[in-house]
Amino acid sequence: MPLKQQADAVLRQAAESGAVPGVVAMVTNRQGTVYEGAFGKRALGQDAPMTLDTVGLIASMTKALTSTAALQLLEQGRLDLESPAAKWLPELAQIQVLEGFDATGQPRTRAPKRPITLRHLLTHTAGFSYEFLSEEVQKFQAAKGLSGIFSCELAELRLPLLFDPGERWQYGINIDWVGRIVEAVSGQKLGAYLSQHVLGPLGMQDTAFRLTPQMRARKATIHQRLEDGQLVPTDFEVPQEPQFEMGGGGLYSTVGDYLKFVRMILNRGQAAGGQVLKPETVELMSRNQMGELNVLNLHSTNRMLTNDLPLPPDIPHKWGLAWMINTKPLPTGRPAGSLMWAGLTNCYYWIDPASGIGGVLLTQILPFADVKAFPLFLAFEYTVYQNL
Repeated sequence: MPLKQQADAVLRQAAESGAVPGVVAMVTNRQGTVYEGAFGKRALGQDAPMTLDTVGLIASMTKALTSTAALQLLEQGRLDLESPAAKWLPELAQIQVLEGFDATGQPRTRAPKRPITLRHLLTHTAGFSYEFLSEEVQKFQAAKGLSGIFSCELAELRLPLLFDPGERWQYGINIDWVGRIVEAVSGQKLGAYLSQHVLGPLGMQDTAFRLTPQMRARKATIHQRLEDGQLVPTDFEVPQEPQFEMGGGGLYSTVGDYLKFVRMILNRGQAAGGQVLKPETVELMSRNQMGELNVLNLHSTNRMLTNDLPLPPDIPHKWGLAWMINTKPLPTGRPAGSLMWAGLTNCYYWIDPASGIGGVLLTQILPFADVKAFPLFLAFEYTVYQNL
């Protein structure tokens, strides 16, 4: 049976059974799109169907685009991986390592043993975390009266490190700092820089931090899965007048737009609108950049936002300069050396340079690693590889 029929069946079943409100998914090879499908509704209880051009919050899928911006500046010699990042953004020199809390609940901190570098930030080895992945960060925020990363207030970035830079992998606000470095070096707001140098050349017209009226008209609602499994619509939205544009998770986009980025990486930096990255930069991004360290399982400290995400224990995962890399073939059929990551709202992508294909799947559901949406992504990917 051709890919179209099989993939349609997987996605349609998920929407019609109520596993997800709606889903959009696409697959590309180096030449162009080889599959696209959209099923279900943009919002439960409303008529608007999920369409191929539906807009969603892509959350941490933003990270690869912000990393691409930083690597363009690296190509120009305006950034490098090994210098102290405070060279470009002096406030990074103020960041301390959290040692614990005193009797009154106030944090005890010390200076880090070594400076934070751009490599540390791009590989999530600087020591930063997220409040939904760390009780220490939650305690620090409570002590300092902070409200969390999604407020997009600059104070929310001044979190302490949980360990010295380079000592282990910990997912966190690293790429928000990278976005601020891009702004400092380029002299442009992150959204403006991306628009001119990344999104524009890729023809990604439906990707932005600020929703245009046309994007808002096609936006899917983010749904919350309750403990009983029920899905309820929310009004969750990234602030549209933020203090800083969240390079780690603030973009809205469409599956078709993101697929253009995936295709550019498959084509080693080449896009319809020109060369976005040099081939050697794409190679650099796509190799292990964390040495002996491994990506670790995600452990949730906020079940409203994310579930735990355990990685296959027998398949070590590495981080390049923008994404996770599997060192062995996966049960879905994706070969070793592929690139993937995801967004908090249960949107996912993979890029497989060996086979020359990549895919993007978008739902709008919290918490991340949803009990229905994550298996749907794996089933979709498996279906693609069965039909290659």
